[in-house]
Amino acid sequence: MAGQKRKARLRAGDPAIHVLEAEKVVDARVKPGHDDPRETSNLPDNTNNAAIDETSARYEGWRIVVVCFLVATFGWGLGFYGQSVYVAELHRLHGWPTSLISSGTTFFYLIGALLVVFVSEAIKAIGPRNCLLVGVATMAAAAVLIGRVTEPWQLYVANALLAFGWAGTSLGMITNTLGLWFDRKRGMAISLALNGASFGGIIGVPLLVAAIGYFGFPGAMVAAAVAIVVLMVPVILLSVGKPPLHPSAAVAALSADAPSATRVRAQALRDIGFLSVSASFALVLFAQVGFIVHLIAFLDPVVGRERAAFAVALMTAMAVVGRVLFSFVIDRLNQRLASAISFVSQAVALVVIINLHNDIALLAACALFGFSVGNLITLPALIVQREFDPRSFGVLISLITAINQVTYAFGPGVIGLLRDATGSYALPFYGCIGLQLVAAVLIMIRGRNHRTSS
Repeated sequence: MAGQKRKARLRAGDPAIHVLEAEKVVDARVKPGHDDPRETSNLPDNTNNAAIDETSARYEGWRIVVVCFLVATFGWGLGFYGQSVYVAELHRLHGWPTSLISSGTTFFYLIGALLVVFVSEAIKAIGPRNCLLVGVATMAAAAVLIGRVTEPWQLYVANALLAFGWAGTSLGMITNTLGLWFDRKRGMAISLALNGASFGGIIGVPLLVAAIGYFGFPGAMVAAAVAIVVLMVPVILLSVGKPPLHPSAAVAALSADAPSATRVRAQALRDIGFLSVSASFALVLFAQVGFIVHLIAFLDPVVGRERAAFAVALMTAMAVVGRVLFSFVIDRLNQRLASAISFVSQAVALVVIINLHNDIALLAACALFGFSVGNLITLPALIVQREFDPRSFGVLISLITAINQVTYAFGPGVIGLLRDATGSYALPFYGCIGLQLVAAVLIMIRGRNHRTSS
């Protein structure tokens, strides 16, 4: 009877991706007084669901948080923040137009977006440890190639390989991996692990700039590749094992009508609540990524290369502060409203950066902008967890990450074209402000089927 009512609700238009009451699936073939064979076969012999205490400091999931923190440090350091260094350095070495080099960055994000859609399925197929190892190895190989680029076409080849590494070390991989170990504390786990993304900017950019000055660009990229392999491969092999089976994961595994990945994606793309989240974050990340990639190129003639690198480090340090502060309260906040406020704060920071060229004002504006940088890659996962069916979490996170990445992939290229056309960053940065304000309005639109979990 419960199954019939549930199917009736689905036929009436209640999307399967939205939060449903946790119902225990009972097989009519199971005799009273006997265990359901499906339950016993799906649980490891040494697993006791009731014993999983995510609040305990000894819980193995926190070890995975540390691993994901380190993965994010290298992933964002070489794949995200590193792009700003590549744009400036390749322009200095070869004199190529900013728009040409930025188009390589756009190509990198587009290829990565095509790959990240399937991260959830890849983890199911070969496991989180193997996926992380492939991501790290590919990132290292791509770093070596980027350092040896001498022709524009080689930049596209290197960025295509880098995109594979980015898919295996960035948001989709980290949130899906942590989702296997965490349920109730998933928001905090993701927030803490993604501090590695900010850490990659804090130490990654200054170290990369310093290494380029000492070893030269090719030598610095080889050193970065060696570092990621030597440090990360042993850590992943020793720390990442088989995830536990949470009660929510057991319900998802046992549900006979659990939606397929294809069905979840199709329904999500027709759901107003999902579209408002994906569209708003796509717009604001278009502006954010475009700005960050061009930040060193913008600040270099104003304050010099060393202070420009310090500004990037300050911005990412503030991203850590913002994400840590949010991690303690974000599960209790209106996450859509928190997102809107973050969007507006970045728009205000850009107004200051465009109009004031005082060193202190620029650094303060970069700090304000950075306070929201970390939370803008954390908040989509938290909104999806709160508003949608937990069985669809991995698929939806991969989908929203892909949508966002396809959109913000064009950010660096568009800003580069507008800068070359006008001779200034003022017009493209004002365009970023407009996108951020539009996104602040869109994120507050909720679908009729919206339901907040307790």
